[in-house]
Amino acid sequence: MNIDFTGKTAIVTGAAHGFGRAISLAFAQRGASVWACDVLADELAETMALCEATSGKCQARVVDVRDRAAVFGLVDEVIASDGCVQILVNNAGGVLGQVGRPLEEISEEDWNSIFEVNARGAFYFSQAVAPSMKAARFGRIINISSGAGLGVSLTGIQAYAAAKAAQIGLTRQLAHELGEWQITVNNIAPGFVLSNPNSIRQFESYGEAGQRALVNRFAMKRLGSAEDIANGVVFFASEYAGWITGQVLPIDGGKL
Repeated sequence: MNIDFTGKTAIVTGAAHGFGRAISLAFAQRGASVWACDVLADELAETMALCEATSGKCQARVVDVRDRAAVFGLVDEVIASDGCVQILVNNAGGVLGQVGRPLEEISEEDWNSIFEVNARGAFYFSQAVAPSMKAARFGRIINISSGAGLGVSLTGIQAYAAAKAAQIGLTRQLAHELGEWQITVNNIAPGFVLSNPNSIRQFESYGEAGQRALVNRFAMKRLGSAEDIANGVVFFASEYAGWITGQVLPIDGGKL
């Protein structure tokens, strides 16, 4: 299966590290014009440099996905430069440094901040690219949720589980709304991957026995990598997935 994105433009959010960096690299290596965005400027610059080191095309922009004007401003810039956006990967998200606490201790700010990044950001970017994709009668939108959106979050963070489930609902709704323009909207639900500082800290907190117990819950008996998630994104963005939409693909090593 030879997948090439030469002549296509991809926006990847949350591209400073982890999944977003691996996804940006995967597109750049396959010929896409990549626009990587995040709020972490230094790490984002590293992503751009890694893409360029593979002779890939990548531009980096500091964008907060919670800021609707900034989101639409970036999309306008991309269209002015490249003509249109064919691929959008809504990867920005996470727990924002929060840890699991009892329900009654959660503040309004704690709840809203996680929803804004994980659900609202995906909505804003999808809204911004839709006109360009409709005009071209082609588009690929891939949302990165979590196994927490399909079941129970290992973090114990209520807002995270709820926001990722909301993102899955948004995926299915947009798939039906945008399908007649040949725009597919799909979702990847990663399992536990050591892809960012938060997941690494969480894994370390389990101790040796807890880490073994977690790994034993996977049919593959090992943790996955950011590249495993990127491979799923590449497939959903490719011509081979042209009649697949509204779907959620768990990439979790066969979590039991």
